[in-house]
Amino acid sequence: MLNAPSIPRRWPGAMRRPLRALAFGAALAVAAAAPAGAEPLAARIDARVDAVEAKVIAWRRDIHEHPELGFQEVRTAGIVAAHLKALGYEVRTGVGVTGVVALLKGGKPGPVVALRADMDALPVKEEVDLPFASKVTASWGGRTVGVMHACGHDAHVAILMGVAEVLASIREDLPGTVKLLFQPAEEGAPGSRGGAVAMVADCAMRDPRPDPIFGLHVTSGLRVGQIALKPAGLLASSDALRIEVIGRQTHGALPWHGVDPIVVSAQIVMALQTIPSRMIDVTKSPVVVTIGSIQGGNRGNIIPDDVVMVGTLRAHDEEIRGQLADKVRSVAEGIAAAAGARARVSVRRGYPVTFNDPALTAWAQDSLRRSAGAAEILEARPVMGSEDFSVLAKESPGVFFLLGITPADKRPGVTGMGGAAPNHSPRFFVDEAGLKPGVRALSHLAVDFLSRAAQR
Repeated sequence: MLNAPSIPRRWPGAMRRPLRALAFGAALAVAAAAPAGAEPLAARIDARVDAVEAKVIAWRRDIHEHPELGFQEVRTAGIVAAHLKALGYEVRTGVGVTGVVALLKGGKPGPVVALRADMDALPVKEEVDLPFASKVTASWGGRTVGVMHACGHDAHVAILMGVAEVLASIREDLPGTVKLLFQPAEEGAPGSRGGAVAMVADCAMRDPRPDPIFGLHVTSGLRVGQIALKPAGLLASSDALRIEVIGRQTHGALPWHGVDPIVVSAQIVMALQTIPSRMIDVTKSPVVVTIGSIQGGNRGNIIPDDVVMVGTLRAHDEEIRGQLADKVRSVAEGIAAAAGARARVSVRRGYPVTFNDPALTAWAQDSLRRSAGAAEILEARPVMGSEDFSVLAKESPGVFFLLGITPADKRPGVTGMGGAAPNHSPRFFVDEAGLKPGVRALSHLAVDFLSRAAQR
């Protein structure tokens, strides 16, 4: 659900430090230098990444042409499961409805590292002129809609399928176990809290429980090959807001005989914007309060009884997330009461902050710099989009990073003439040259972690 591009900057010098000890699960002491014997293995990984690139592109095109909405990813899951079984993985299907979990046990004992990709598409009609453009339609909210991989999950699936093949080719030299999670419904589905919640409930993060979990998201906010990440909050929490303003209906010519909930709602909408600008310390966390829909009344000469507004609340800090909901409730109820109306405010908690474990992120940044090149590794600024990888990262320490897929002739993160369309746009475009860097990054992260942990 990455719906805002990141604006990267170079990693500050303070982050270029020796690797700290990681404390999650069993204590794991690691060194800043590459583990002994890792270089030949790294070269083999790179050779296999090169060899699998054409397959990754073909998988991505096939999945892109046949997108499926959340909890409907039957075809996609079938392709994934067949591929993993052919590679010798232990495969479990139907996890969290349509998810796939696979295990690759290495030839040597060691810890467990998990890698995740989401599989679902969006109810968006594609407007990109491609030979494999989606023409799929489906039912969503009682309407027939176009379906498109407008957020790049097709790329995520293809990348992780490529990683699966790379790691299977070096299985005997892996000191530990790799767990792959192909997750449904990251974008949610009507009446559901999302695919990560469903997979956790179906024990996807147990038996065995991974020591860390890594994931990525393609973004139009970065050029092909660039990778951006940061410690702590990377993506925002996402909570659903509903405000019902209850007035008293009357004739539009006689407003003094009633209480106008439309005027009260307008005052509430404007006042809510003072919360991020005047009531929250935005030096601690950026916040967003958005009203996306207002519904009330059916005639121009009737003041209605009530108005319903729905929106979203976003924050990068869990404490401030709670403050934000409290302040929205206080503002709405106070303004309504002052006008003789009532406000019923409900906040439904959604995805938590996508939190990157700081020590693990420092280690991952060092690993990515070696595999991708120091010039390609950037520090991400906080993104106000949300992701249910955050749910998985509450089960095991996690690192989530952003992968650039904007071609060189487009300006990343800029809409309009000469700019790249953002995630969730019907014109969202993935430059397939960005797929191989994703396969390489996840492959090296997994092997680096297992190799380092094996030396403790």
